Amino acid sequence: MTLQSVIDRIDRSREEMVSSLIEMCKIPSIHPDSGGDGESERAKFLADLCGKLGLPVRSVDAPDDRVSSGVRPNLLVELDGEQDTKIWIVSHTDVVPAGNSKHWDTDPFDPMVKDGKIFGRGVEDNGQSLIGSIYALWAVKEEGGKPDLGCGLALVADEEVGSKLGIQYLLEKGIFNPGDLILVPDFSSSDGTDVEIAEKNILWLRMTTEGKQSHASLPHKGINAFRAGSELLLMIDRELHDRFTGKNEIFDPPISTFEPTKKNSNVPNVNTVPGKDVFYFDCRILPEFHPDEIRATVRSLADQVEQKSNVKVKIDIIQDEMSPATKEDSEIVMRLKNAIKSVRGVEPKMIGVGGGTCAAYFRQKGLDACVWFTGDQTAHAANEYCKIDNLVQDAKVFASVFIS
Repeated sequence: MTLQSVIDRIDRSREEMVSSLIEMCKIPSIHPDSGGDGESERAKFLADLCGKLGLPVRSVDAPDDRVSSGVRPNLLVELDGEQDTKIWIVSHTDVVPAGNSKHWDTDPFDPMVKDGKIFGRGVEDNGQSLIGSIYALWAVKEEGGKPDLGCGLALVADEEVGSKLGIQYLLEKGIFNPGDLILVPDFSSSDGTDVEIAEKNILWLRMTTEGKQSHASLPHKGINAFRAGSELLLMIDRELHDRFTGKNEIFDPPISTFEPTKKNSNVPNVNTVPGKDVFYFDCRILPEFHPDEIRATVRSLADQVEQKSNVKVKIDIIQDEMSPATKEDSEIVMRLKNAIKSVRGVEPKMIGVGGGTCAAYFRQKGLDACVWFTGDQTAHAANEYCKIDNLVQDAKVFASVFIS
């Protein structure tokens, strides 16, 4: 088996890959919370495809009584290597709803080919990588020989709504072993150069200020929670930006960000002093800082406002996610970098992102994970598309990662 022979086999399968992606994306696989019936029908299609290609497949089903099948299937496709350690490519089978059909030029669940692109819901997110990784593994199998490491595909459910019945379920079941290498096609760049190896820590805070309601013409009989909350908001905004000033150039922007975002309604009429006020902060924190530092700073500021304005301030944690970065010289990163250079002829660039990806679940468990695929970032949009060249070229990159 040589890389060139594997690449040639993938090239000869171009039309089959396009046909498989189109047929798969005719099957809606929408989360029950979004009005769908889950991924079972799409998983059956993928299992049948793997069977036709001679790939062994098993399903690890997460129970879910909200869907007609009663389960959310997670498909595992594995080939043995010389060593027990495996390289996993982890793609997701669920899609988001199509949205308003008036914004689409085509039927979102009847994909069509135009100008070298396939248009339809889920073709880029994550259909391109689902089909590409299956054909990559098939090409490796067909060319014979045993790779140095085992090769695995995890075709998982529930990614669009938290991964509890997908990746997190598989981690709980011990599917991935210490030392396994993880590639997640969940972040893209148009030229295929960006490889995500780090994420900012995410901290969402809900700040509730409680005072005393009164008529606006008699403010001395109340305690204005809105005013106290507004003062606290400005204090938090200034202090966090002044104190946590480090830079990390792999991120864009290269700094921690602290943004006041959502604001709950307090009173329905103009002439009432509000006795309760609620606002939120979205904090995206460089890995160099721990979220506990931000929480402690915010609590200290809240204590000051309580004393000054005679209010009570409650702080709720809405989301708290952190994961270590994957090292640039880790084996999965080096394999991916070499594969991108070899197949695509471009120089990969290591980056960090401000939004969370599902690679964080693996990093939190001590597994090296990186995030990559090639796409124009049309996921979740009307007229979502994937370029056929990206489908084929990414399959070659996946195969190169397996056998490099």
